[in-house]
Amino acid sequence: MHRTISEAPDTACFDVRGLRRTYGKGPAAVEALRGVDLQIPERELVVILGASGSGKSTFLNIIGGLDQATAGEVLFRGSDLSRASSAELTEYRRRHVGFVFQFYNLMPSLTAWENVALITEIAEAPLAPADALALVGLGDRMDHFPAQLSGGEQQRVAIARAVAKQPTVMLCDEPTGALDSATGVKVLEALVDVNHSIGATTLIITHNASVAEIADRVVVFADGKVRETRVNPAPISPRNITW
Repeated sequence: MHRTISEAPDTACFDVRGLRRTYGKGPAAVEALRGVDLQIPERELVVILGASGSGKSTFLNIIGGLDQATAGEVLFRGSDLSRASSAELTEYRRRHVGFVFQFYNLMPSLTAWENVALITEIAEAPLAPADALALVGLGDRMDHFPAQLSGGEQQRVAIARAVAKQPTVMLCDEPTGALDSATGVKVLEALVDVNHSIGATTLIITHNASVAEIADRVVVFADGKVRETRVNPAPISPRNITW
């Protein structure tokens, strides 16, 4: 029977229990996640740290509905994504999740405004493209094509595109990985502003430990497990981090 992914907030945005993900079978099998237990409260900005191969991107893909676990549970506001059908996961991604990746994936033949407008056509209650672009500081660059924008500006267009559908969750995989420090700070400022302004629970994957200082909560992955979780009592502005 078709289920609707829950709209009502539970005690946590995500409650992950015993999460495992294995790729392949037999001697060639690779355990990307080896029993992850984690709670992520509503509206927090969470930074996920870990070396390459630690499992953090696999974790993000599973809670974003792009991949499915081998075992364990992923509860989103009490609804179990690990038992959701393909159609239910598509609905979940469309209604609740905004994705930001390291590479911007903008349509080169479309302006910044048009790139953002693409997502508003499938969203239920979208922001106007101009408002989404203004939110990330690009109100004066709406008519520019990607080739006319810097890398940081293109990433902020990608953030505006994700924000335009007013998601419940923002999932960001190495959003500053291809940027220099000054540009990366502007991108992080945009993500912090979005977290505060629309209240989206925001997860940022990064290998840069300094970025953890902007987070409400820091989660450290190692060898497919959560090695450490800590609450940051006093997050700082991105402009004040040491890159």
